[in-house]
Amino acid sequence: MELWPGAWMVVLLLFLLLLFVLPTLWFCSPSAKYFFKIAFYNGWILFLAVLAIPVCAVRGRNVENMKILRLMLLHVKYLYGIRVEVRGAHHFPPSQPYVIVSNHQSSLDLLGMMEVLPGRCVPIAKRELLWAGSAGLACWLAGVIFIDRKRTGDAISVMSEVAQTLLPQDVRVWVFPEGTRNHNGSMLPFKRGAFHLAVQAQVPIVPIVMSSYQDFYCKKERRFTSGLFFGIFNF
Repeated sequence: MELWPGAWMVVLLLFLLLLFVLPTLWFCSPSAKYFFKIAFYNGWILFLAVLAIPVCAVRGRNVENMKILRLMLLHVKYLYGIRVEVRGAHHFPPSQPYVIVSNHQSSLDLLGMMEVLPGRCVPIAKRELLWAGSAGLACWLAGVIFIDRKRTGDAISVMSEVAQTLLPQDVRVWVFPEGTRNHNGSMLPFKRGAFHLAVQAQVPIVPIVMSSYQDFYCKKERRFTSGLFFGIFNF
């Protein structure tokens, strides 16, 4: 099928428009740069998930697959000029299951999590992530635990099952006890699930604080530059 001459002209004009408009927006509009960066961040993670799925599928659903996802995601911070400094990582219990609790600011928390994620550790995530295309499938293969926040009974049942498997399977769990992202720099009230989980499983809680991203990232201001944030183990 051949395009008529006018169609080729339209295609050429669109190409030239993108060629000149996109760079102009990138350099002249901080808001446009913010949306470009967020779009690339999400798109790149989906692409990496596509690459990870065949490798993870060899084992099937297995917490060891989280090592593959971590390895594939560690470089992302360099693409954005973000430096992650970890303080107190030696406080991790050396050889036992435990529950990690951490504040939750944005999807950038993934970068800090991958920086410090211990072996055989999986996060608890909202069930909606399971349907996030290739990322959802990759997370499922890596043993991520999905809960339905809208159905309290189901969430409690899942947490009880997790509590029964931590010790026998030597698994660590990463929980965001605020339950949702919080962009304003403060802390939301904690939900009790993570603490009930630790009590039921009779394992320690390891608190981690991600420092504020306000110096380089702000959703409200549509600002996304480069910078430094800390992952701090509080005791």
